[in-house]
Amino acid sequence: MVRTYPFHQLDVFSNKPLYGNPLAVVHEANDLSESQMIQFANWTNLSESTFLLNPTNVLADYKVRIFTPSAELAFAGHPTLGSCYAWLNKGGVPKIKDTIIQECPIGLIKIRRNGERLSFLAPKLLKTGPLDQTTLNTISKGIGVSVEDIAHHQWVDNGAGWCAVMLKTASQVLSIKPNFEYLKTLKLGIIGPYPSDHEHDFEVRAFVIPFGIHEDPVTGSLNAGIATWLINSGLSKERYSVSQGTVLGRKGKIYIETINNEIWVGGEVVSCIEGEVSL
Repeated sequence: MVRTYPFHQLDVFSNKPLYGNPLAVVHEANDLSESQMIQFANWTNLSESTFLLNPTNVLADYKVRIFTPSAELAFAGHPTLGSCYAWLNKGGVPKIKDTIIQECPIGLIKIRRNGERLSFLAPKLLKTGPLDQTTLNTISKGIGVSVEDIAHHQWVDNGAGWCAVMLKTASQVLSIKPNFEYLKTLKLGIIGPYPSDHEHDFEVRAFVIPFGIHEDPVTGSLNAGIATWLINSGLSKERYSVSQGTVLGRKGKIYIETINNEIWVGGEVVSCIEGEVSL
């Protein structure tokens, strides 16, 4: 039986429509089956679609399930901020003022509201440490740089399996023309610093071929993992900003800040489409 559900399509990590990372959000999705969710996510063909449900944990304000076109994710960053924005937009009232608690498969995620910006608390890394030589060699071939051009590297897995490398400059990051055949098993983030007079501190690119996404426009979970790595290792200051999506014609902006030794990943969200969807 087909029924209608409240629906949002949002742009995340942008204060202007069409320049961030789009997200489809289906509200009141408690009666949808997993197969229906997968089919819808496959149909939208966005990097992620989310479904808002009643929480099962008494501490949470809502529960979310996150799907790529082919798989469910335990956690993802831009779906977290977008889902929170959609929940608030539909009249959601958090139990704690300006602090929203999201339930998802990885656990409870804390989200802060500060004016127009939402920020999530970076989850702990499930896997960290330097990359093995085989993985490093594969990345080198996949992004067309020598191993010597990779200044730093690390596993930054907080649920999606991310690994990351740092190049010496943002311009090197922007010039990469990836060979997807080499990268087909990796969820890879690449970061490089801008000169000190630039608007942002770093440029980031994300390649997620196993999830059916060649290059992701703006990626919250990756930036959360990278921030945990860079800040804890002293490779960056405790507050910085990131540009992502430049090569794709986007202007994603991610803001990292450390508060009481906690790392927060923030950005703005704008609504592009609001209405109902029949499923």
